[in-house]
Amino acid sequence: MAEDNEVAFDTADVTAMQDNDPALKSESDVVSFVQGRFKRAEDVRQQDEQRWLKAYRNYRGLYGPDVQFTETEKSRVFVKVTKTKTLAAYGQIIDVLFGNNNFPLTVNPTKLPDGVAESVHINIDPNAEKGQDELRQAFEDKPSEPFLFKPNGKLQPGETIKDLENRLGAAENKLNTVSDKIIEGSGTTNTTVTFHPAMIAAKKMEKKIHDQLEESGANKQLRNTAFEMALFGTGIMKGPFALDKEYPNWNEDGEYDPLVKTVPSTSHVSMWNFYPDPDAYNMDEAEYCVERHKLSKTQMRNLKNRPFFRAESIEACLDMGAQYDKKYWEDDMKDYAIENYTERYEVLEFWGYVDADILEENGVEIPEELADVEQINCNIWVCQGHVLRMVLNPFKPVRIPYYAVPYEHNPYSFFGVGIAENMDDTQTLMNGFMRMAIDNAALSGNLIIEVDETNLVPGQDLSVYPGKIFRRQGGAPGQAIFGTKFPNVAGENMQLFDKARVLADESTGFPSFAHGQTGIQGVGRTASGISMLMSAANGSIRNVVKNVDDYLLAPMGKAFYSFNMQFDYDTDIKGDLEIKAQGTESLMANEVRSQRLMQFLQVASNPALAPFAKMDYIIREIAKAMDLDPDKVTNSLQDAVIQSEIFKKFQEQQPQQQQAPQPPEGGAAPAPAGADVQDTTGGGGAQIGTGTAPAPGEEGFTGNV
Repeated sequence: MAEDNEVAFDTADVTAMQDNDPALKSESDVVSFVQGRFKRAEDVRQQDEQRWLKAYRNYRGLYGPDVQFTETEKSRVFVKVTKTKTLAAYGQIIDVLFGNNNFPLTVNPTKLPDGVAESVHINIDPNAEKGQDELRQAFEDKPSEPFLFKPNGKLQPGETIKDLENRLGAAENKLNTVSDKIIEGSGTTNTTVTFHPAMIAAKKMEKKIHDQLEESGANKQLRNTAFEMALFGTGIMKGPFALDKEYPNWNEDGEYDPLVKTVPSTSHVSMWNFYPDPDAYNMDEAEYCVERHKLSKTQMRNLKNRPFFRAESIEACLDMGAQYDKKYWEDDMKDYAIENYTERYEVLEFWGYVDADILEENGVEIPEELADVEQINCNIWVCQGHVLRMVLNPFKPVRIPYYAVPYEHNPYSFFGVGIAENMDDTQTLMNGFMRMAIDNAALSGNLIIEVDETNLVPGQDLSVYPGKIFRRQGGAPGQAIFGTKFPNVAGENMQLFDKARVLADESTGFPSFAHGQTGIQGVGRTASGISMLMSAANGSIRNVVKNVDDYLLAPMGKAFYSFNMQFDYDTDIKGDLEIKAQGTESLMANEVRSQRLMQFLQVASNPALAPFAKMDYIIREIAKAMDLDPDKVTNSLQDAVIQSEIFKKFQEQQPQQQQAPQPPEGGAAPAPAGADVQDTTGGGGAQIGTGTAPAPGEEGFTGNV
């Protein structure tokens, strides 16, 4: 049994081709199968690669081989408006997704949760000290367990309290302390407190997933994916997959003793290295996909430490030497010349369906439940004619662990459309008008010299500079050398440039003022006008963020949920839950959300409406809108009950404020509490009344001799 918070990757669910399997004679069939799938996907993808190359050149400000300049064109300027628009879109997407510094995923119970009680309540007599002690003991002993039972007395999926008592049998007495207190369903009286075990399990699962995402660096990986999505039109992420992670640790003797845990991880996959099923328009329709790896010797050797990789095949590849098949687009994307030789290995990672006959011929044991299936989903790694890894897909339900999110969805292609492609034509126009303006300015700003050599002394230097003297032998003065000036039409070219830039704003949906352009005219010169323009700009990004929610965040969140349900032994986080992506909700400013939540809270304060409001959810959402961690500033339901009891007792112990008695009409003010009215010491606080002053001759009389 794994320790708490540790993911246990059950190897019993994975069937692999072992080193000692004798049936390796058909290994070449597997390699040919994977390479054939890769080749087909590569051939179909070439047209998309041309679009990506053009987008990359526009982003970098590079002219492609298809652009030919005439001898009259001197300027080679490239206006990098594509880069500005791409970075603006990328920055806005990141601001929306990580506005509250959290991965935009939440976990909530389903409408009708199955396996975990939606609500339970406990009877409380506020006047019975014994009942209060039992309640505190129940919560303080094990607050993390949603059913308030010992680990061996938990509700199983579909069970009721009665089913649990019957199943425990002789151990039934373990429930005696609290069983009479816990009842399924919501409380209906003033002496009951209602709890929501399904919600508790959901929040524990949410915290678990967020912790896993943070440990795997998912925020950084998502930023890389968002950049390629904005530039090329499609972003790819992969995961979760089991990975052994090393945590630094030193023992008592000061020796380094790292902790190694198997945790789910996720990563960004470059679109250039991803080859999907050519017949699919999205990952849900894909029968297979291939990821192309470029690994060094060290990375190849590290594969031997991962589960089910064949060490003999890896060593065979290393003995053969590096053999990396460089693609044409790799040279085009480099700023320097690349040698043909590279010390890297090309490894193909295949995920998809394979004929069961091929798997059996290569020693893969087929489970009984898949004995009658013709094709089985599996994972295969190949390199230089060797199978490095061959396992059945371990995930249940079966899924390909890749997510492709389009910037702008193309319903007739797997790959989407990005910023660079949308403004390709306008980028070409802006470059052309700018070059024309620069060339015209160079011509109009300089004189064109005409020389009549028949009027000059032969053999003279015809270069022109201040103070130059030309020797003339005939003709009228001023006819031998004179200048011609061209008209300046650069202003007209710049007007056309500005028009092309406006077209770029319209084609991309990102107006120039959104990324810092000044000199806005018209409605944009007022505060309300700017607000209207920014709202329109948010409308363009809303569809993009919705694509991120639908194609990336939601399916990846469900994958993490399924991973934990399958491989994690922690039963407190399991239940009938649903994953929700919240990228689009972040488009609403936190101030607006906080204002609306406070308004709703005021409405819910009405005694007639208060029972219908989920105050715990409202308080947590208000904390989120204020950029606060709700887990740190809000109490759980159990803690809220305990703290409520503490506050009640504290108020009961506080004495009521006593009002000072009013003095009688015409009389002196009453003495302060504790003052002696007969005090004659003059120390203050006393009142001098009749009979308090000493008589002549008595002790204390100042007139005595």
